[in-house]
Amino acid sequence: MRRRLSDEEIAAQRRKRRRVQIGCGVGALVVVGFIGWLGYEGLQAKSNLEKAQDFATQAKDALLAGDTDRARVVAGDADRYAQDAQSSVDSAPWRIAGAVPFLGSPFDSTRQMTTIVSGLTEQVLLPAVDAGSAVSPDQLILDGARINLAALRDAAPVLETTSAAITDLDEQAQNVDSTWLGLIDDARIDLQNQVSELSGLLNNTSLAAQIAPAMLGADGPRSYFVGFQTNAEARGTGGLLGGFTVIRANDGAVSVDDVTSNREFRFDYDPIDLGPDFQRAYGHSRPTQDFRNSNVSPHFPYAGQIWQSMWQQETGERVDGAIATDPVALSYVLDVIGDVTLPGGEKVTTDNVVELTESTAYSRFSDDQAARKRYLETVAKTVVQKLTGSISRPQALLEALGRAAGEGRLAVWSSVPDEQAVLETTPLGHVVPDDAAPYAEVVVNNLGGNKLDYYLSREIEYTAESCEGDNRNSKVAVRLTNNVPPGNYTDYVAGMFDNPVGAPVGTNLTDLGLLTTQGTKLKKVTVDGRPAFAYTAAERGHPMFNVQASVPPGETVEVVYELTEPTASGSARIPVQPLIDDPRVLADVPVCG
Repeated sequence: MRRRLSDEEIAAQRRKRRRVQIGCGVGALVVVGFIGWLGYEGLQAKSNLEKAQDFATQAKDALLAGDTDRARVVAGDADRYAQDAQSSVDSAPWRIAGAVPFLGSPFDSTRQMTTIVSGLTEQVLLPAVDAGSAVSPDQLILDGARINLAALRDAAPVLETTSAAITDLDEQAQNVDSTWLGLIDDARIDLQNQVSELSGLLNNTSLAAQIAPAMLGADGPRSYFVGFQTNAEARGTGGLLGGFTVIRANDGAVSVDDVTSNREFRFDYDPIDLGPDFQRAYGHSRPTQDFRNSNVSPHFPYAGQIWQSMWQQETGERVDGAIATDPVALSYVLDVIGDVTLPGGEKVTTDNVVELTESTAYSRFSDDQAARKRYLETVAKTVVQKLTGSISRPQALLEALGRAAGEGRLAVWSSVPDEQAVLETTPLGHVVPDDAAPYAEVVVNNLGGNKLDYYLSREIEYTAESCEGDNRNSKVAVRLTNNVPPGNYTDYVAGMFDNPVGAPVGTNLTDLGLLTTQGTKLKKVTVDGRPAFAYTAAERGHPMFNVQASVPPGETVEVVYELTEPTASGSARIPVQPLIDDPRVLADVPVCG
């Protein structure tokens, strides 16, 4: 039988229950208060972060527009809001909340983003304002024609510092953790894009400040051979050397000699030595002697040195470097500077310049090569004359040139080693890199001596196994399609200089080269499933395997390279040769290391 509690015991139990209730109530209030505080601080941090990002964008736009005063004001606003957001996310409760598995990821991601935006305003935007006109294309080009070299040189130290800072912040931004909260994850993606864009701008401007003044004649006159590549007939750097000119720069002012066709060049120049690998890979085509094969290698510095040698033998003048471009790049430029009118009244526009120069000219002038070359000279000369006049939209022009460089359609080589070392770190260098990271570069060289690459389309697929072990199997599949329409074509367009396979008119005969990861071995190569023979060579340490393939009109040919490659660290790179088409490129290569 249970003992009956005394009045005192009953009262004690009641007091204990009351303390528990009070304790639970206080605990609940603390939790509710903590959550409420986090909610308030979260909203404040989010608001301040958005305002900081918005003002940061305004500061960048003002810098590009040359409005340094406004840039300074809005950069200050961006910094103020970034610091307020930083105060919120640096608190102990915020860090505690961010440490909660899964549920805390929005808090942790927001803290990471706020730290990046704070660094962006303090380490990049505010110092970049001091660079002033060096960042603004509108102020960088004086009187619409001459480059402000003094501004670039004066800004070089600040640009170098901000470039290093934005590169570090860009890496941090790309590594911000994703989160389950869509609103925060959208902000993460926006920030990554914003920082990446600014990183590209400042890095490019910093590199320009390092080398552009000297290259544009700040320390004395410079000259550069400019080759216009006809990528309707493929070569390693793009297309056959067609027209050319010489650009001269002195103290930021640029002038251009008359554009001339390749009929001025010979096939028997004295050779130059570019090393045993180059000789083994390309010597059979005499590239340092015959201008038609001067750019069979995809490594543009080789073409630059060859063009320099040929020009010196032809004229006695030793240029300081070389530049290559093509009609597709000219179409980007015409989109900015506007249409040009030829002496006969024909308009050349962004929409028709590629077709006119790579297709129409060959049908219009049939087999009259002299007339066709004069026509192409006139087109190039007219565009260049307008380009070297007053530039009303310098920012848009730089963007167009940047697009062309990114696609390999604008390449630059300097004979000055320090300048060339900088160029090789940029798309302008158009180099085959000398490193061990996974690599697959497909190179088309036209063997038919025709213009059928205007109708060529490509698909490239690079796959590799996992990172286990020292080596792994990999495969590169290349599909080439000859889209030449039915019709009557001249031999110059659709015939074949030499037809060892007895192919019908309109067949595209191609030397298909594959540059691979350093240390790669070829197991086998097939053409449409049938075993084929591959010539082996090397380019700057990369094994190279070449196959001759003929692609009949309207058909697709598939070349598959089966390889064993080292399990190298780094992301796979698949450079795209700048031809007419926009090839489909696929990669399934695990990142190792």
